[in-house]
Parts: sequence; structure tokens; C-alpha cells
Amino acid sequence: MDHIVFLTMEQKVKTKSSAALAFISVTIFIDVLGLGIIIPVIPKLLEQLGHVDNSVASEINGWLTFTYALMQVLFSPILGNLSDRFGRRPILLMSLFGFSIDYLFMAFAPSVFWLFVGRTIAGITGATMATGTAYIADVSEGHKRSANFGLIGAASGLGFIIGISAGAFLGDINIKFPFMAAAAAALINALWGLFVLPESLTAEHRRKFEWKRANPVGSVLGLAKYAPLAGLAIAFTLVYIAQKAVEYQLSFYVYEKFNWTMTSVGFLGIFIGTLLIGIQGGLIRFLIPKFGLKKNIIWGLIFYGLGLTLIAFANRGWLIYVYMVPYCLGGVSGPALQSLITNKFEKNEQGELQGGLNLLSSASLIIGPLIMGYTFRFFTHNKNSSVYFPGAPYILGAVLMLISILLVLRSFKKDINLSR
Repeated sequence: MDHIVFLTMEQKVKTKSSAALAFISVTIFIDVLGLGIIIPVIPKLLEQLGHVDNSVASEINGWLTFTYALMQVLFSPILGNLSDRFGRRPILLMSLFGFSIDYLFMAFAPSVFWLFVGRTIAGITGATMATGTAYIADVSEGHKRSANFGLIGAASGLGFIIGISAGAFLGDINIKFPFMAAAAAALINALWGLFVLPESLTAEHRRKFEWKRANPVGSVLGLAKYAPLAGLAIAFTLVYIAQKAVEYQLSFYVYEKFNWTMTSVGFLGIFIGTLLIGIQGGLIRFLIPKFGLKKNIIWGLIFYGLGLTLIAFANRGWLIYVYMVPYCLGGVSGPALQSLITNKFEKNEQGELQGGLNLLSSASLIIGPLIMGYTFRFFTHNKNSSVYFPGAPYILGAVLMLISILLVLRSFKKDINLSR
């Protein structure tokens, strides 16, 4: 009888854990959905509101993401530490409500200025990724942690599919519709979370809130406590910067070079998202246990660099589909790298850690889109110039991937334990 009661309780715990993972996956999905929706629509929206061409719109987009990322840099460590003190649940729900407000601002913005207001709000409340990954770390152990981070990658892939396709197809009808749909999705998800999301951080694992740890400098110093992680943390940042060449420049690139329509970008988004789901939701669950974290990180970065280089020199629109395959295979490196770093921190430090990692990714958002946007404008603004080369941001991204590989290899040599 006791055995039956024990099994019943264990089943309830597993059921709650599964429901929580489902909610976190949907939350990350909606986060990426917002990114996906913006990708095909933002060039046309900026051209319309700012009365500019595609090259200048790319530069403005860099400043929009700069604003969002700056707010995340300032507020993510605070929210990450608050989640270590009060739990993950309230922070996640607040973040979702903030995203819904941001999308409404973008839907009804009468000028570019109001787009900046919306991005400011989203940046302040945008703790979804940091707190969501801390939640995953709370409820996962061992190889399951890597697999669950891969599940997050799959949710990102699905968000990418639906986001880009919805942004493209709805944007062709009315440029405001994609943002209205994203606002509704974030609001519904937040209301769902009020009823189904349990708290993952138990009282005994919570810690006192400290301002010295709840700031950008404190978060970086928190990572610096683990000297062997310094190279990995820098590599983590460079990888995120390089990814901005695809995430924030791809629509500008294909509009410029191949004269694609929004619908064409939508179909590409479906293809990319399907690849990401297959790789991060399925393939990675086989690769990490079989080959280990080290090999997956290295080979993933190699594939990233190869994909970026090929995209830069694509001379036919259909080749973008082909070259996205090696690029998306690079996605195995992200969950492996994040899992490796996460394994070095205690449970009651995961909120601080993920806040710190989110700080690094946000710092890359400050730097990346601006660099990629200005690079794209420099090489495209004057079509008759001898330096006209729309693929320049992708070459820059490939160089950053190469530097990341060197940093990771150096880190492995410093600490043999990291290669396990």
C-alpha cells in the first residue's frame, strides 16, 4: 500500500514537472514568436514609418534592438536575482504581461519613436529567457538538463516557424496584424500560467536578495568567480553577436539581394524553424549523450561558421535554403555550452547565473545588431559603389565564430574537467 502511495505521489510530481516544462516551452516559444514576427515585417514597417530605404531601415533596426538590449542589461540581473529570492513564477508571468504591452505599442505606433517606447518596456520586463532557463535548471539534472535545454531550442524553432510565417502572411494583409496576434498570444500565455505554473524553486533553495549581485557588474563578477569559464563566457557572447547576422539581417539581406517578398521570407522561416526543431528537439538528444559536451560545442561552432560563410556568397535565392542546413546544425553548440556552464553552479545560484548569461546575450544584442546593421548599410547604401556586398555581415559573423572556437579550445585545455 505504501508502495502504491509512493508511486502515486511520484507520478503527480512527474505530471507537474511535465506541465511546467510544457509551460516554459510555450513561454520561450512566444518569446521567439515575437522575434519571428518582427523579422519579415520590421524592414517594411520602418520604411513606412521612417520614410527611408532598406539600408537605412537596417540601421534603425539596430538602434531598436540596442534599446531593447540595454534595458535587459540593466534589469535582467535584478529580475534574475529576484527570482532566486521570490521564485521563478512571478517573474515569468510579469515578463509575459510586459511583452503583450510591447506588441500593442508596435501594432499601433504612429511613428518610429513609439516603436522605441515599446522596445523599452519589453526590455525591462524581458526576463523570460533567463528565468525560464533557470526554471529548467531547477527541475533537471545530468543529461536531462542538456536535453531539456534542447527542448527549449525546439520551442524556439517552432516559435521561429510560426512567428516568421505569421509575420509574413499576416503582414501582407495588414502590417499591424502580426503584432496584434503576438500581443494576444503573450496575454493568453500569461493567463494560462496563472493557473498551471507551479513554483520550481523551493523555500530552502532561495537566498537573500543582494543589490551588489543584482546589477550588470555583479552578474559578470558572479561568472568571473569561475576562472575557467571566462573563455567560455566570451565565446558565448561572440556566438550570440554572430547569430545577429541571421536573426536581424536576414530579411534585409534577401529583400536587398534577391528582391524577395514577405511571403518568400515566410516560407524560409518555416524551413528554418523545421530544421531547428529537428536538430534541437530530436538530434541533440542523441548527439550529447553519445559524443559529450565538448565535441558538440566545437562541431556546432564549425557548422555555424561554415553556414554563415556560404550564406554570404549565395548567388541564387534558393541556395539560402541549402546553406541554412549547416548553419542550423550549429545549433547543437548552444544547449551544450549552456549546460556545461550551468553544471558549475549551485542550485540557488541558477537565477543569478542565467541572469548573468542573459546579460551577456543582451550585451551581444547591444553590439550585434548595431554592428551588423551598420555593416549592411555601409556595403549596400550605394549600389553603384565598388564595395557593394550585402553578404558582409555574414562574413563578419563567420570570423567571430572562428574566434569562439579558439577561445573554447583554450578553455578546455585550461580545465580538463570541462571536457567531460
